[in-house]
Amino acid sequence: MTEDLVPSLGRWRLWEQFALRGPGFPADGVLRLAPAGLAEAADKFAADDPLDGIRWEDFARLFGDAAVDTAHTLQNIARMPSFRKAVAWQNRPVLASGIAPFLRWTPSVESRSSMPRQREELVAHYWQRFCVKNDTIGFFGPVGWGHWDPVTPGATVDTGTGLIAESSVYWASWGIDALAKTLDADPALREWIAPRRVPFVALDGNRVRVPGRRAVTVSAETAAVLARCDGARAARHIALDLPDVDVPAVLSDLVARRWVVWRLEVPADTHPDRALRAWVETVGAAGPRRRAREALDRLERGRAAVAAARDADGLIEAMTALERDFTDLTATAAVREKSASTAPCRALVYSDTRRSATARLGPTVLQALRPLRLLMDSAGWLTSGLATTVTQETRQVYDRLAAEGPVDLASFWFACLPVLHGAARAAASDLQREFAARWQRILAVPAQARRVAVASADIEAAVREQFPHTGDGWTAARYLSPDILIAADGTESIARGDFTLVLGELHLAANTLGASLFTHQHPDIGELFRLTDRDHPGPRLMPLIPKEHRARLSARVRHTLVRPEDHQVALADFTADPARPRTVRSADALVEDRDRGLVVRLPDGSAFPVLDVFAHVLTTLSMDLFQLLPLAGHTPRVTVDRLVVARETWRLPAAHTEFADEKDEARRFVRARRWRAELGLPRYVFVVSPTESRPFYVDFDSPVYVTILAKALRRLARKDPDGTVTFTEMLPTPEQTWLTDDEGRRYASELRFVAFDTAPGT
Repeated sequence: MTEDLVPSLGRWRLWEQFALRGPGFPADGVLRLAPAGLAEAADKFAADDPLDGIRWEDFARLFGDAAVDTAHTLQNIARMPSFRKAVAWQNRPVLASGIAPFLRWTPSVESRSSMPRQREELVAHYWQRFCVKNDTIGFFGPVGWGHWDPVTPGATVDTGTGLIAESSVYWASWGIDALAKTLDADPALREWIAPRRVPFVALDGNRVRVPGRRAVTVSAETAAVLARCDGARAARHIALDLPDVDVPAVLSDLVARRWVVWRLEVPADTHPDRALRAWVETVGAAGPRRRAREALDRLERGRAAVAAARDADGLIEAMTALERDFTDLTATAAVREKSASTAPCRALVYSDTRRSATARLGPTVLQALRPLRLLMDSAGWLTSGLATTVTQETRQVYDRLAAEGPVDLASFWFACLPVLHGAARAAASDLQREFAARWQRILAVPAQARRVAVASADIEAAVREQFPHTGDGWTAARYLSPDILIAADGTESIARGDFTLVLGELHLAANTLGASLFTHQHPDIGELFRLTDRDHPGPRLMPLIPKEHRARLSARVRHTLVRPEDHQVALADFTADPARPRTVRSADALVEDRDRGLVVRLPDGSAFPVLDVFAHVLTTLSMDLFQLLPLAGHTPRVTVDRLVVARETWRLPAAHTEFADEKDEARRFVRARRWRAELGLPRYVFVVSPTESRPFYVDFDSPVYVTILAKALRRLARKDPDGTVTFTEMLPTPEQTWLTDDEGRRYASELRFVAFDTAPGT
């Protein structure tokens, strides 16, 4: 695209490409679980009406009949091949333990005992996720793409053919790591594995230095072996280089000292199987190489069979066979148990897909998006504030270390850990509170208000005053990734200007479209690299991070827009290909004080701001800091021009929702609707509870979703009597959808943009 077509919001340049996120089932699917007329009948009982007598008996019969009809609807949903396949990807055992017996059951008022009702709720819970949650996974959360177009009137959708344009099945890294561990245990392969020096271990002549310890002088033979432990040279080749040294013995000693890692490790990558296969082909011994290749081929055939499965039964059969082969080869459980310490991707493989539909947005939408500039400017204040604190604290660390001589990056990194987990974390919390307080002063939200509407022109000066631009930050902080939803009755309404924009989330200090789950579903990943080149004409310094973390880190979300000219530094974890140029160990880099502050100087002489070394930690701390309003029992919907920047939200104690304890379904439904009316909650909400793994959708016209809500409230009240649940209005609603497929079905959706700060300095 030519430069004059690049959309900008003030100093923030938007990428022309954006992701189109949405579920794989039509949004109106959830409305099938709201029986017609039942909510109106329930609302005829006033707050002081006794729930008994003839009127109540009539309603109870109506409710019972509606419940049976809903059970039949849920069975029809559960029979859908696409639904069964989606569940198979998510939780295969549920199909046998919950779905199959549910489908064998004959619904009736009399037969709706506890277990069938639980199975109804099971199907309904999956259904809401598949219909209205903008998740990105598999064919039930495919990645779509779009671009800005100056001649498009509003928005257009090219539906393509079918729902899915392309689908791929990938290995979870832990599965390939398990196979690598098995191969590592084969004595015949041992000499073909390349040992590598731990990133924070420095070697200077025959002196070895580890942060926090005194330097150790080692023998010439040990130093010679350690110098060759680069992760690229196999132990066999090191032995050939040093024929007079007992290399295996020296390596064993180095491993015992924890200076060297000598095991088969696969670099972090979207395709770990390819990296393992590349290593297998380096094995010079024919027999061991054949055994390793056969093991990998066996698993690859299983993955291919999973990818080829066309229905739930075929998928179950293929995944079962793959897991059986995996366990046979590795003696490892084929599914990781869900726990607080387990990272995402519990299964061996996962599926990501690209949506057939693509979208174009025109000037009308860009104009409506203008208020986002003020929000992004204020978000820059957050990251600048965090950077300032870390800069000040780490300067003190540097001065202390520099008093004793040159400062290597490894020593600096470890000495700064208390800052990153102490002062930086505290600063992030303080900044978030101050951020909301400043916006409260700008917006002047009246007490008890439910709707607040302001004009961007009226608050622009106040935003500049409250959130001055300093330009402090790290390189990744020049990115923001906003999620924007369009509430509209189709693209024709958008073209007429009959639409509302809604800010979902504003992700700070990250280009989230650089994650593997997006980049590998783009039809031309080269375009994403070209956009990265425009943002960063020169090389960047990027810290290597662990393969996985229980909070959110896995191969799917790993940043993949890393160019050959970018430098990567291994701090404590060496997760890149050791043979990759421009990858250095922290022990081999220096921290120096220069005119513009502390920098990291790499062995090739290039230098980068020291804050970039902390990029992953700082981005993790700041990613979710954007919170426009202070936490309160109720906060209103806030609209700037025609952009909703905060949806109406309630934070309520779970223990005070008496309807949740009602055992009778009909009475619980009526009381829940009374409770909702008293509080003024809308029909559709999303609910966040500390006891639930994800936010979930509730339709107060649907008894089954009211029941799911009641159970969630009871769980939290039992676990934490003071626990609160957050209710947020659903906006857009299931009816306000504009994304369609080639059959005219409508889907919930959100747009994931990338914004780049073109003016980082003051």
